[in-house]
Amino acid sequence: MMRRSLWSWGKLFVIALLCILIWHYIQGSGREAGNDVRYLIGVSQPNLSEPWRVVMNDEIRKEVERRGDVRVIFTDAAQSSSQQADDVKNLLEYGIDLLIVSLDDPVALTPTISEAYRKIPVIVMGRGVTGYDYTLYIGTDNEMIGKKAGEFALETLGPAGGSMIEVEGLKGSPSVEERSKGFREALAESSNIEITATFNADWQRDKAEDLLSEWFATNRGVDLVFAHNEAMALGAYRAAHHAGLENIDIIGIDGVNSENGSFKLISENRLTGTFTSPTGGKEAVNYAIDILNKEKGIPKKVILRSQKITAQTELSVKNSNPAKDRSDLEKRETKKQDEGKSIVLGFAQVGTESSWRLANTKSVIAAAKEAGIELLYDNAEQSQEKQIDIIRRFIKQKVDVIAFSPKTETGWEDVLQEAKEAGIPVILSDREVNVSDDTLWTAYIGSDMIDEGRRAARWLAGELTGQKRYHIVELQGTEKSAPAVGRKKGFEEVIRQHDNFEILESYSGDYTFEDGKEMMKSALQKHGSLFDVVYSHNDDMALGAIQAIEEYGLHPGKDMVIISIDATRPAFQTMVTGKLNMAVECNPLLGPQLMKAVRDLMEGKELPMKIITSEGVFSQETAKRELQNREF
Repeated sequence: MMRRSLWSWGKLFVIALLCILIWHYIQGSGREAGNDVRYLIGVSQPNLSEPWRVVMNDEIRKEVERRGDVRVIFTDAAQSSSQQADDVKNLLEYGIDLLIVSLDDPVALTPTISEAYRKIPVIVMGRGVTGYDYTLYIGTDNEMIGKKAGEFALETLGPAGGSMIEVEGLKGSPSVEERSKGFREALAESSNIEITATFNADWQRDKAEDLLSEWFATNRGVDLVFAHNEAMALGAYRAAHHAGLENIDIIGIDGVNSENGSFKLISENRLTGTFTSPTGGKEAVNYAIDILNKEKGIPKKVILRSQKITAQTELSVKNSNPAKDRSDLEKRETKKQDEGKSIVLGFAQVGTESSWRLANTKSVIAAAKEAGIELLYDNAEQSQEKQIDIIRRFIKQKVDVIAFSPKTETGWEDVLQEAKEAGIPVILSDREVNVSDDTLWTAYIGSDMIDEGRRAARWLAGELTGQKRYHIVELQGTEKSAPAVGRKKGFEEVIRQHDNFEILESYSGDYTFEDGKEMMKSALQKHGSLFDVVYSHNDDMALGAIQAIEEYGLHPGKDMVIISIDATRPAFQTMVTGKLNMAVECNPLLGPQLMKAVRDLMEGKELPMKIITSEGVFSQETAKRELQNREF
């Protein structure tokens, strides 16, 4: 007992000593910089064996060094989840103001992150935690990167196709699953492609080299290797080189390999191509300061842009001069200020189809006024042709920034190319586009439509349990629009995991009350009451469907479960009356985020690819409590 007691006192003494040393370091550093330290940020890494994480820390350190009033503490858990949990707890004891945490095992660390989030702001990097207990997530779209890698693999092998090896990172990691899913979805389009082997090299170059060296000793017929990071891609190259296999194409991900660098690896023909996966270190510090300063327009998620680097694109990337572009933007802003002119934003709204859209328009107009930005506003009234004409008019007027909410995902290449050639950045508001060149638009601000569908399905699966088989009627939004595509995809993704749910039929409308009512009439005429759930892609269609159900003689919310997406005030009122069971929030108040993005652009800052707003899920119980506070 005495020995255990001495050990406990010894641990307390070490922690106290560390706190004193850190405090003295902060105070001393603050005096040297001539400023008092305002904020102390803790950074928790699961390991520093991955080059990607080392680069993240370097980016954070460099950004902090530019500021005189911020200090940072780094920890390394050496690939131990339990150690990382202890690291986070120790950082909280040191009195940090904000935590930046990068994860290897999101599931194991979720309780620790949730506990920290109850005390201070938390920024999660790279791999998300389970749930939404964090202030901000910064990462990349791993599934999209995997899909782009798959498309590049098909392009590289050509019509003849061939055999591939996939070298994955840590088994079970969400980023591994997402990259592999996207990669294989792209390959599914070709019938003459075969993945002959898959290895987990835990993100390590040496392990990838060892695994592939052993495999190449007895297997020679491989055309391409896809590695989930550049370190493993380099290991694959070394294994192939030692085996005398010089004609294998190798594709990697990261673009931050610290030993050689992407351009050198490609120019020396060790890699065929790579896809950048930005660490987000710089962005983490910038957002951390905004969070701590309680700035308006802080998103829930930030998705960084990935770029393909090949021998063909290398020269153009090298010759690009982001610093000059930022300088030009800063000069434009300075000139405007000197001339007493405000920033001009052209906003092409898609229509007035719903109460959500009206709240969105009101938010944009109010935020522009508050920010001192001159807003040129026009409404396309659900016409894509008219919306394109509005954007072209903005280009002729030489506005500083164009923002619009696209009616559908496709058909925008020409007008976006015209804006790019005119040097006018374009921000997508609330809806995304599907174009072959994603550099035609600068950033997307809005919701994660796929995740909205997932959240609706997860709530449904949690509420309707048991052996009964439930049949669902789906009311989709405008055909081929980003919300309709995303909300359907996310919902089906989760529903497929449950055998007791089946989508009986899907109908398409244009997000209006009238469409919802007519679609529900058709469903009732065809199926009667043989369905148990109505899943509506927005509140207005759900409210129309509820009226049709009542006219049919049934009781919505009781005879069948009604769920929708938007969570507007009318939906809250309907939940309170018991006719709507649940609504997933889709926040229309995007004005502050849009104006912050416009300001950042004009100051020469690089925007992330996607800026995702903070949203919630509301049941009948929570609707009663929150109704009086609902802003839209």
